[in-house]
Amino acid sequence: MNILYLVFGEEQRNHTQAYFSICSFLSQMSTSDRIYILTDAPRYYQRVSARVNIVEISKGLLEEWEGEYSFFWRVKIKAIEYICSIHPDEDVLYLDTDTFLYADIRQLKASLKHPLMHLNEGKLSTLKSKTERLMWRQVGKKSFGGVVIHSEHCMWNAGVVALPAPIGMNIVKMALIICDNMLLAKVSRRLIEQFAISVAMSEFGEIKPASSSIGHYWANKFEWNEVIQRFLADSFLSSRSFEQDIEVVSKWDFAKIPIQKRIPNTQIRLKKIIEKLFPTEDIQRVKTR
Repeated sequence: MNILYLVFGEEQRNHTQAYFSICSFLSQMSTSDRIYILTDAPRYYQRVSARVNIVEISKGLLEEWEGEYSFFWRVKIKAIEYICSIHPDEDVLYLDTDTFLYADIRQLKASLKHPLMHLNEGKLSTLKSKTERLMWRQVGKKSFGGVVIHSEHCMWNAGVVALPAPIGMNIVKMALIICDNMLLAKVSRRLIEQFAISVAMSEFGEIKPASSSIGHYWANKFEWNEVIQRFLADSFLSSRSFEQDIEVVSKWDFAKIPIQKRIPNTQIRLKKIIEKLFPTEDIQRVKTR
């Protein structure tokens, strides 16, 4: 199995998330498994370089992968295509950085008889958000990449995208065509890459959820980022090695921190009101020459 992370930019939380996720997988990986990191910031991955394949992506290649319509998230599909082209006869598992392996990896590998995505968010035709309703109006009963979008097509969470070896490249090529066709038709961009992958995967078999093996904390990043920062601070202050960090994560209680937590809009609005009514005061700085 070939595991892929795609990490761009200077936001260090994304890179520390990737480090934590890598540790969770390396504790169970076999010698035939590989991890790839495609990034424009390879300096953040020197600590893992002995165990991970680091591929530096140039600005020029990134722009090429964004395609004719300069759509950044098209890069995700192109990155998966890149790994499939290197290992056409092996399974490929793409992961967002805010993920971790919490179950037996053998369970995950056994599931790869089917295409996998993180979880099913529901039929696009029945989803309730303003963006999803707009997208359904734009794509429903229309053809993209030779596929007519119907009311049963589902939106799957693309934080995990696992492609079985025999059909991986075919899925990727279809996802690219669907994505580009939707961009040409000026479909609302926010969910195009996610839905294009979902539709392409469903054309090559029944999609199964990976959520029983992989945690995805996109809905509680604040709390998990704090936990990971403490983990890294403890590693630095204790002079732990990379291998020791892997051992620590192998014993992690992943159930302790929720992966999803909805903060009511009222709470958010009240915090903003309080900050406005009681602004920070008495700010002081040291004087430097």
